[in-house]
Amino acid sequence: MEEIIVYASQAKYPVFIGSLQKIIHQGKVLIISNPKIAGLHLDRLLQNISADEVYISIIPDGECYKNFETLGQILETAFNSRLDRKSLMIALGGGVVSDITGFASAIYQRGIDFIAIPTTLLAQVDASVGGKTGINNHFGKNLVGVFHQPKAVHIDPFFLSTLPEREFRAGVAEIIKMAVCFERDFFLWLQNCDLSTPDSLQTAISKSVRIKAKVVSSDEKEQGVRAGLNYGHTFAHVIENETNYSLFLHGEAVAIGMLMANDLAVALGYLSFEESSEIAALLKKYGLDLDYKIQDIQMFYDKFFLDKKSCFQKIKFVLPAGIGNLIITENAPKEVVMRVLEKWSKK
Repeated sequence: MEEIIVYASQAKYPVFIGSLQKIIHQGKVLIISNPKIAGLHLDRLLQNISADEVYISIIPDGECYKNFETLGQILETAFNSRLDRKSLMIALGGGVVSDITGFASAIYQRGIDFIAIPTTLLAQVDASVGGKTGINNHFGKNLVGVFHQPKAVHIDPFFLSTLPEREFRAGVAEIIKMAVCFERDFFLWLQNCDLSTPDSLQTAISKSVRIKAKVVSSDEKEQGVRAGLNYGHTFAHVIENETNYSLFLHGEAVAIGMLMANDLAVALGYLSFEESSEIAALLKKYGLDLDYKIQDIQMFYDKFFLDKKSCFQKIKFVLPAGIGNLIITENAPKEVVMRVLEKWSKK
């Protein structure tokens, strides 16, 4: 069992990597999951919980359901179950379940504890660690939410044994993101390993969590370096919104967004063409060379201003500055950005 500590402003919490440990809670527990994950893994979780009372809320599966209606469903179950401030919510699922459970726990009676048990690779290496919680609305992704750190995160690679290949690849995109922005040696290691093998996969999960834990501990509220975790996301969130959260998984949209960000970084002189090609080749290795064509580049550009990082009518782009480093800029000329978008409108 590996334990990684995340330091936040109010508290520190452990991230356990290994076989699921016993969860003991003196009070009520509400488990939030979706039908597919509950059918596969809920019994295993229930066998590892010791609590006064355990309740379950099954929410619809999919990014399009990360909304106010689903949030209301969770809160309704919490009130009907008479959860109090000593109660605990547990997220059993992927990034959607983690995000919305964290948000529900943050606002229920002004805040109760929650534990994340991520069951997808993307959630294990990214969504479950760091305390970002929230929901989507028609303006965009994760625009309603709060920072609310979990009490603990339990990452059990066993859950990945039932993960569809497409979901696995989507998680790999977030692993590659970490390496490109923060650790060149990790990127070189990924070029030469096979993440389909259990040992390599667990090593990649551990490396990714350690990177994110270090970043979150130094910048919990995303005022500086933590914004680097959004490499590819400024573009990806627009792609997801444009496609109604139904065409691409989040990690797939991030992979496309990384390629778009690379094109902008090359155009601005932060990244060489050769380095951009290396990143593209690593994404392709895991089937993340996906087709996407921008239909209306002006509309796409305008939606950048809804990004949470943008302010004062300036778009903040997170771009690789070589492999293993990053730059956050608000000074990308519109004409350069539009040329990149024009390239993607012709694909």
